[in-house]
This record gives sequence, structure tokens and C-alpha cells, in this order.
Amino acid sequence: MLPLKDENPTTRTPVLTVGIIVACVLVWFGPQAARGTEIISTPAGAVQIDSQLRFSLEYAAIPCEIQEGRPLEVDEIAAFNDSIDEGCNIDPATTPPFFPDKQVWLAMVVSIFLHGGLLHLGGNMLFLWIFGNNIEDHLGHARFALFYLGGGIAATLAHVAAQPDSTVPLVGASGAIAAIMGAYLVWFPDAPIRTLVAVFIFDIRARWYLTGWFIFQFFTAPDSSVAWVAHVGGFMFGVAIGLLVRASRSARRGVFTPEYQQPGWDPTGGAGTGPYPHPHRGVEAPRFGDRHWH
Repeated sequence: MLPLKDENPTTRTPVLTVGIIVACVLVWFGPQAARGTEIISTPAGAVQIDSQLRFSLEYAAIPCEIQEGRPLEVDEIAAFNDSIDEGCNIDPATTPPFFPDKQVWLAMVVSIFLHGGLLHLGGNMLFLWIFGNNIEDHLGHARFALFYLGGGIAATLAHVAAQPDSTVPLVGASGAIAAIMGAYLVWFPDAPIRTLVAVFIFDIRARWYLTGWFIFQFFTAPDSSVAWVAHVGGFMFGVAIGLLVRASRSARRGVFTPEYQQPGWDPTGGAGTGPYPHPHRGVEAPRFGDRHWH
């Protein structure tokens, strides 16, 4: 089931959402576009390596590096090249780091802007555009940026907890976008999602679409390269933040933009099926009716 759009109008231009999409596209067609092989000089000698793999190993988050607090060593890279995906500390003898200047903690943020292929990039950016603009509209640009980064880091840590010995680079904005989807589920469960199912198009409530997406993660094939635990971790982060904000009017006053600080709650997000009488309300403050969440 492919989401095409949501009927959930906003009051401001989603500057950060568009900016993240542009950044991810530029990174994919820029630094990540390298093809062929490279000769890398390491403390252990020269090594020939695929250019795209070299970029991911140098800049993406890797579970082994995060739990050890250091870059991968030469022997761990060699084991990875031999298809050993969990080669953390594979050799008791210490070998030099493959990329000694790598910042393993910064890589947790960089990974959010990297992708493994055009379909991976395109799918993530579609989901980000559909669900991200409403979260940014409610939080404002700066708080949305913090929420997005927090969701991405939470997703990465969930993946590390599940596979601490993995030496496979983790790439993709999926975990951060999953956090957005989790908050969207809590804040706009009745918003209609225009969805392509086979050759048919249906409007599906966000509660059913997003809950189905979340459940589907647990049926990911074991041999798949999809980091589904990161999706689950990011989604749960978004749900937790969403519930905390929804439960407290004072929290809404603290994190929501002025247009959305009124008492009550509209689970449609303003789609025209709840208290909002029209789906395109421009920049007017939302009008809350009798259908509230408390």
C-alpha cells in the first residue's frame, strides 16, 4: 500500500521538511554517487574497496563503532568484506583503525541523510513529505528539527541494541521518518490518507494505515537488509513524544505553534470531517468544536 497524500492542511510552508528532502537528494547524487573502486591507504597498508562502500564505512553509523566508541579496525573491515556481518572484535589482537579520524557519534546524525539506493531514497522522501509537513506545522521549524534528529538517534540506538556486534553501516532516514509517523498517528489518527492499493485508490484513516505499517515491520524477512528494529525504535519515540504532548495542555503551549495551542483536540488534523468545516483554512487559527481528546 503506497501513500499518495494526506488530507491534512497546514498553516505554514514546511521549510525544514523540504530542506531535508533536498539535502538527502543532493547527498545521494553527490558524495554517494561515486562508482568504481578506490585504493585506501591505512596504517596496515593499501586496501582496494568499492567507492560507495568506502563512503558508507567512513561516514555512516555502525553498531560496533557506537558500542565500542571507536572506528572499525582493519581486521573488522576485512571480515566485513568476507561477508562476516558481525565481526566486532573478531581478532583479540588490536589492529589499526581503518578510518582513524572518523567521528562515530557524529555518524549517527550523518546516517540520517544517507541512503542505499534510489528506491530507498524515493520511498523515504515520499513518506517524509506526506507526514512531515503536518508535524513541522504544529511544532514549528526549530522544534521539528530537534524532534527529527531525536527520532533518528533513537532509531539508531534501537538498532544498535538489537545488533551490537554488527559491522554493517546503517543508512537511511527511515528511523527519523518513523518517529514522525508515530507522532502523526497520535495527533491525527482520523486524517484521511489517499492510498494506492494495487490499481485502486482509497482513503484510509491514518490510525489504520500507520498501525498496519508498524505491525508489518515485525514480519520483515530475517535475511533482509532492512533495519526494521530502527523503524520500530523511531516509531515508538514518536508515539511517546506525541502522547506526552497530547496529554498536557501546558506541554502543547510549550511546544506547539500559536495556531495549535487552543484547548481540545481534532483527530482529523483539519481534514474537513471533524470540527474544521473546510479542508483549506489558509492561515486562520484552528477552530475547535465538541470533538475533543483530553
